[in-house]
Amino acid sequence: EARNSLSERLIGELHAAIDAAGADPAIRAVVIAASGPAFSSGHDLKELTAHRADPDRGRAYFAHVMTICSAMMQAIVQLPKPVVACVQGVATAAGCQLVATCDLAVASEKARFATPGVDIGLFCSTPMVALTRNIARKHAMEMLLTGEPVDAAAAQRMGLINRVVADGRERDAALDLAQKVARKSAYVVKLGKAAFYRQAEMNLADAYRYAAAVMTENMMARDAEEGIDAFIEKRDPTWKDR
Repeated sequence: EARNSLSERLIGELHAAIDAAGADPAIRAVVIAASGPAFSSGHDLKELTAHRADPDRGRAYFAHVMTICSAMMQAIVQLPKPVVACVQGVATAAGCQLVATCDLAVASEKARFATPGVDIGLFCSTPMVALTRNIARKHAMEMLLTGEPVDAAAAQRMGLINRVVADGRERDAALDLAQKVARKSAYVVKLGKAAFYRQAEMNLADAYRYAAAVMTENMMARDAEEGIDAFIEKRDPTWKDR
């Protein structure tokens, strides 16, 4: 009913679900999906506005909400398992940020994406962090400065999402993508996801030094030994997740 707006409560529940998934060894991949006309409309503006009556005009509450929302987004990145966004409707502001934060994203052909804060005098600064780590600067600046929505096909071309599917097929497609990754070694996926985000923040030389160290460590893993042997022997590997 609230277009899946990221209220303080929903942020907390989503963060708790992410943490629970990380702690459960039986869970090998996560799909974040939604119901209704919106994947997420972003922050709950009514909840935020209600604190204008606070003695500090809401400053402390605004800072609190932005901090816990940023922590939840970072928990997705830090989760040692792949997270797939399944977008069936509009994803705006922090909702678009959530899509950009997920490792992978599948969207219905009817999905739309926007960072329209500029239209209401509230620049989408925190969504900007995830957006600029997904798409080229010119595309990001256009979305942030105009607030205009982009359709699913354009979002795919920009690199914001991986796949566009027929309306109503997005959940099956997201689950299929998650299951493809879930069939891999959980240890290798964990190692690779962490390395991906860490090296992305480094200069070229440091990134290669770090990646070489990661590959060396990976080669010592039981699953690397098993996977290479299985490839040579032309059989399916049996993962030990270590």
